[in-house]
Amino acid sequence: MQNLFRIRIFRIVIPRKLQSVLRINPFIALLCFATLCWQCERGPSPALSPEEALNSFVLADSNLKIELVAAEPLVQDPVAISFDEGGRLWVVEMLGFMQDIDGKGELDKVGRISVLFDDDEDGKMDRSIVFLDSLVLPRAVAIVKGGALVAENIPLWFAEDTDGDFKADRKVLIDSTYGGHGMPEHSANGLWRGMDNWYYNAKSSSRYRRTSTGWEKGETEFRGQWGICHDDAGRLFYNYNWSQLHADLVPPNALLANKNHSPSSGIDHGLTLDRKIYPIRSNTAVNRGYVPGTLDEEGKLLEFASACGPLIYRGQALAPSFYGDAFVCEPTANLIKRNRIQEDGFLLNAEAAYEKLEFLASTDERFRPISLSSGPDGALYVVDMYKGIIQHGPYMTPYLRKVTLERQLDRPINMGRIWRITSKDQPGRFSTLAGLDGSVLVSLLDDPNGWTRDMAQRLLVENGDQSTISGILSAIAEMSPKGQLHSLWTLEGLNYGEPEPFLEGMQSSDPFVAQAALRILQQRFKEDPEVWTRVGAFVQGNFDQKDPLLQMQMVFTTKDLPKTAAFEIALRFLEENKDSPIARDVILSSLEDKEAAMLDYVMSKPYWRSYGQDQEIFIEMLATAITNRGNIDEVSGLLAMQEYTETKLSSWAKNALVNGMINHKRPEDSLLIELAEQPKIFKTKSEWVNLQESQLAALAGIFNWPGKPQETMESTGDSPVIDRTVLAEGRRQYVNLCANCHGTQGEGIARFAPPLKSSEWVTGKEEKLAMILLHGMEGPVKVAGKTYDIPDILPVMPSFSTLQNHEIAAIATYIRNTWGHSEPEISSGTIGHIRFRTQGKISPWKATELDTLNFNSDL
Repeated sequence: MQNLFRIRIFRIVIPRKLQSVLRINPFIALLCFATLCWQCERGPSPALSPEEALNSFVLADSNLKIELVAAEPLVQDPVAISFDEGGRLWVVEMLGFMQDIDGKGELDKVGRISVLFDDDEDGKMDRSIVFLDSLVLPRAVAIVKGGALVAENIPLWFAEDTDGDFKADRKVLIDSTYGGHGMPEHSANGLWRGMDNWYYNAKSSSRYRRTSTGWEKGETEFRGQWGICHDDAGRLFYNYNWSQLHADLVPPNALLANKNHSPSSGIDHGLTLDRKIYPIRSNTAVNRGYVPGTLDEEGKLLEFASACGPLIYRGQALAPSFYGDAFVCEPTANLIKRNRIQEDGFLLNAEAAYEKLEFLASTDERFRPISLSSGPDGALYVVDMYKGIIQHGPYMTPYLRKVTLERQLDRPINMGRIWRITSKDQPGRFSTLAGLDGSVLVSLLDDPNGWTRDMAQRLLVENGDQSTISGILSAIAEMSPKGQLHSLWTLEGLNYGEPEPFLEGMQSSDPFVAQAALRILQQRFKEDPEVWTRVGAFVQGNFDQKDPLLQMQMVFTTKDLPKTAAFEIALRFLEENKDSPIARDVILSSLEDKEAAMLDYVMSKPYWRSYGQDQEIFIEMLATAITNRGNIDEVSGLLAMQEYTETKLSSWAKNALVNGMINHKRPEDSLLIELAEQPKIFKTKSEWVNLQESQLAALAGIFNWPGKPQETMESTGDSPVIDRTVLAEGRRQYVNLCANCHGTQGEGIARFAPPLKSSEWVTGKEEKLAMILLHGMEGPVKVAGKTYDIPDILPVMPSFSTLQNHEIAAIATYIRNTWGHSEPEISSGTIGHIRFRTQGKISPWKATELDTLNFNSDL
């Protein structure tokens, strides 16, 4: 801790009377000293030299060391880095960002991509070459054969270097809309090469891949905000400024396989609700600094405000205990957090590695860790923008402008540093892959350093040398599971046309290897009857003995198996994971156009005749998918099921079918499902069980039939008009996230949670409901005159803070407009406002706290 404080000398004149008081009362003396320090930290915050900045760092582990790799003027305003196969460091320099406090000149073509060289191999960069300049706010680079992919403010380019002099000779436009609207923290970035040979991005639903004919753009799920990476299994990790760590629990695009189903889990899974951070200096120059609860009494930021640049560490230059941990940047608090990743079947969770301490923190206010990278030596590299102003101009509040100018943080500009962190006793082994022949690259697919494995795979795929395939096939059996995983994806990238190595791979005892093999078999060989016969026999004969993660992939493969076999596997998976939203989404994603057959199949089973909440939710989801498909015979069959007697179909199942049909997603209001005649359900309402007026009205709204009045049962008097797509999204989220505790009908479940139906917490102040959903709630709580507390309910309702604003808004709107409720819609803007105003709330609300808030002044 010797580097925690920098010594400053002040001449302080204290009146004689006060001197005597201080001698008598040490507490007052300490208070005066603290006040003095506070005043000092409100004064100018000068830029430090790299040597001075080095002394400002505090590492949580005494066995670690941090060293300078590059600094201004060699590198300026760096936001991302990447090493090439020769160990050269490519740097994205965003020189146009916040050149002054007003953000003038933001669109000036001053950004660039530079390549840094360590000529004497001492670990510090000695010179740089500008690969590509005259860029507007560049934000990402990916080195590829013949040049680099470069993400500018809006477009994505392939910048070619035809003569190997590390200077781009021409630019080829890959995507004119890559960056969206162009705002730095809200536009696509990343260009991360996934293990499956696609380039993925944060803040984007697009991915890219090089083929023999050029660059291909593909659709994928939307992910993250700034920065993206993967772990040893190839799972993608990312985050949002308010939520430090998210990940894919299922392979990319696997849940998009059924056009009739809209998944709400599996991708963008928040790994931790813990938002607490522990800076070692005040952070008053933060956008939300004026919001009560954002800063503690010492002016330190309480929780993440700008989480970015996550990295899963896969190197060898830190102790083995660091391997697989997740590191997250927080530039506004001048620190980097370390999280330990925990696996539970196909689920992932994360927890802070230290208690009230951060992996790296600085007393230097200008230390701005923006992104992280692994290197050829297995070290952890930190991209430090080293900039006083880190907040983008549109978000520069009057408060932040005042503090920034007081502290003189607007000058100087165009600085920046790259740091390397290693263990003191194992600084890392630097290796170059440039010029290595194919056989050596094949051996490096099994290297202990994750960066080396990734690079070897990239080079082998890009080189396209088919002669290396035999080397992979010969070596793969002797490799570790990590090497086998990279080998399979290398074969996939080389378009290897024989199924045998993948069929052998699916037999692996390692679930990640077997999962990858099944993925590739389904992508490449599902049209081969002989191959798929072997896959089907493997899935059916081995399902019960396999790891849950592999079972999940087996369910995905049942999309191409015969119906009966597929249905049996799906229901066994559901039985093993009854309460899992991911399990339900996985199954529905494998059932495209077979949902009605699955419904008939499950309803023929005696087990599904008795009530269970997992059965109810699954039946509802099947009904939604059937209605989304729009097959008239199948939808008519759903309506006809309402006529079944109680012995054939229970009232709870009928209700689930109706709720499922109501959740039907319509691209346009004009696209109604045309029926030949008016269904009986709308003729004599009294015949139908447990259906409310609002349910019937919503159901009628998705159908049309001859003679149907324009407003048939669609108006509910004075009820607010709510967008049905919002209600449908809210219901989908509710059954997946809330129903396990509150019940599918909001009735509450003993030992879990109180009812939401007729709850004043639901129908009351929208701000209060938003605060509960964002931060959770702690009992006891009174609902409709009855007090609920332990053991009648769980002690705490968890936070939904990892969800997007629109998802929370949909849940809130839904529960305020069902079960007889009729309240105005809650917008995503309201959720965003409450999230902003309650920054710093790191524990669940108590009912007494919420009851005493004045929502006109406190918010």
